[in-house]
Amino acid sequence: MTDQFSLTEDQLAIQDMARKFTADAITPHAAKWDEESIFPRDVIKQSADLGFGGIYVSEESGGIGLGRLESAIIMEAMAYGCPSTSAFISIHNMASWMIDTFGSQTVKDKYLPDLIGMEKIASYCLTEPGAGSDAASLKTKAVKEGDYYVVSGSKAFISGGGENEIYVTMTRTSDNGAGGVTCLVIEKDMEGVSFGANEKKLGWHSQPTAQVNFDNVRVPVENRVGDEGEGFRIAMAGLDGGRLNIGACSLGGAQRCLDEAVNYTKERKQFGKSISDFQNTQFMLADMATDLEAARALLYLAAVKVTNGAPDKTKFAAMAKRLATDNGSKIVNDALQLFGGYGYLQDYPIERFWRDLRVHSILEGTNQIMRMIVSREMLRQ
Repeated sequence: MTDQFSLTEDQLAIQDMARKFTADAITPHAAKWDEESIFPRDVIKQSADLGFGGIYVSEESGGIGLGRLESAIIMEAMAYGCPSTSAFISIHNMASWMIDTFGSQTVKDKYLPDLIGMEKIASYCLTEPGAGSDAASLKTKAVKEGDYYVVSGSKAFISGGGENEIYVTMTRTSDNGAGGVTCLVIEKDMEGVSFGANEKKLGWHSQPTAQVNFDNVRVPVENRVGDEGEGFRIAMAGLDGGRLNIGACSLGGAQRCLDEAVNYTKERKQFGKSISDFQNTQFMLADMATDLEAARALLYLAAVKVTNGAPDKTKFAAMAKRLATDNGSKIVNDALQLFGGYGYLQDYPIERFWRDLRVHSILEGTNQIMRMIVSREMLRQ
């Protein structure tokens, strides 16, 4: 018998499938991808064979039509092997979902078949050099000329920049702040699209990150997602799910490092016994496990709220993202401490997770913005 706090048989089967895929295709190669900055496009494409190119794209559109809890379970499982690769797949899913949920039949038919099979991969373009946390201040301009929008501007920190074929882009069509933002699908090979150099990052080495530049790019009006002025609302709706997924990537990374720490402390001997025999080690492990389970429980709850469109879904997604990413980084940091000097070496996986998880408290909305969202909702009552 299952209780309301247990995963269903279907969810456990999805988790098992994602874990097997990770163990076979991701975990054995992740260290090399990190060290040599390899973008494992073939493996990412393989994940689409399991349906992971359209996790919450509707079945009518060719996706597997799952909920946000199933998506979180998948991201968590893949992050156990490589958070960077898991997060990259999450971003593609967020962009595909935005087209499916808010796009016209024309734009869906045009792009979703290739995106679901990951013949083409999508980036999400909101952030600009001058518009980070204040996303509504974005300046990338789209001016309507007949059947086209002419787009000019730049987007910063774009995952997949220069590699991906599709860029779901937030543009400014009027000066009306958040109400003047419009979402357009822009293709890599449209004239006037160019890319900055691949950024040299602390972590997330298995995925390229670059500035995306638009120089009078002519984008067909049919590529608009939603109506003019709806872009910011669409961008924020996408981020509820993105925040759950990035939190789930922290859970997966933290679980991996906790498991590694348990094994290591049982084997490592000092003062004539396993260091797992010392109460200090035991208490650290107990706190790591508790903090991980607390974050997981909140994230799974938030995921169900987002799936169900609960009125407090955005608040809970923000809470869960904040807690899972903060706890995840602390757990990995404590695992590194338990490994001692060996934790600092690239021969062991801990330092890679330490670097990869650090950015999770910055992207998809900083953890400071998460606190702002939560407190704003509380004080609005």
